Amino acid sequence: MYKTEISSRLLHFRQPAGTSRGVYTTRRSYYITLTSGELPEVKGVGECATLPDLSCDALPDDAYELTLRQFCDDFCRTGQIDTEAMRPYPSMLFGLETAKAQLDACGSLNLFDTPFGRGEEGITINGLVWMGSFNEMYQRLEEKLQAGFHCVKLKIGAIDFQRELDLIRHIRSAFTPDQVELRVDANGGFMPENVMQRLEALAQYDIHSIEQPIRQHQWKEMARVCANAPLPIALDEELIGINDPKEKERLLDTVRPQYIILKPSLHGGMAGTREWIALAGERGIGSWITSALESNIGLNAIAQLAADIYGPHVTMAQGLGTGQLFTDNVPMPLQIRGDQLWITRQ
Repeated sequence: MYKTEISSRLLHFRQPAGTSRGVYTTRRSYYITLTSGELPEVKGVGECATLPDLSCDALPDDAYELTLRQFCDDFCRTGQIDTEAMRPYPSMLFGLETAKAQLDACGSLNLFDTPFGRGEEGITINGLVWMGSFNEMYQRLEEKLQAGFHCVKLKIGAIDFQRELDLIRHIRSAFTPDQVELRVDANGGFMPENVMQRLEALAQYDIHSIEQPIRQHQWKEMARVCANAPLPIALDEELIGINDPKEKERLLDTVRPQYIILKPSLHGGMAGTREWIALAGERGIGSWITSALESNIGLNAIAQLAADIYGPHVTMAQGLGTGQLFTDNVPMPLQIRGDQLWITRQ
């Protein structure tokens, strides 16, 4: 009934993408092309990609492709995505879900028939300022503000903390919280012994939230931080590898964050992302969705998912401004206008 092809592509960053875990200069993605066995032939394409030292399903290239092929063969045999079997492989699940959604949409990029997918409205996004030297981050920040972004996310932890505070102080000297919403992402870069002191310093500047202030797998410490921090805490890396629904509930009930941030290729594919958001919502925990350095194929799928979950009229800034990261990205009718991501009408 279905046929699948798997291909891969090495993407090259325009500028090194720095986090507290290291610097990325290239990114390998695998693409599933799913074809219906009927005429006229319809195709759907999905992206599968992991981040080294971060994804729970990161494998050597040969082993990754072999496992992905097995899941694709199972799908072709049954016509169904075995979501339960694929829970430990979120990047593969996300790619297969994307390909199937596009196939079900008769090949359209409008995967879930939303106003965003029809090109009728945009999704508000944050401007992302990567780690770098003070001067590099300052320049990137100025570019985002001049481009019209009203929400800016700073990745911190690469340079001296006081210098990072200087950047934040610069923003607040020129823009009120109503004019520019500030988010920061520590990528687990703070230590339990200094985290509260640093959060107190950041809180002076009306920060919307801080992402993953300390490294994951420290539930007791993270719960203490979430309960006592002077600004909201958002979990990201903490969610990686937590794929069982009961374990998700235990994490949320133990740590009690103010927000969770979902990256489908890291956090359970589309199905797992919906599950996380539903469980968080039941507990009064907010959420938003971001990309994880995918090419435009993955980025479109994530944006379509965000539009379906939070739309219509997605006004809370999502982390979907990564389409211009690569010199050799996959062509896609995605466009940033001001602080919104749009798709050209199909």
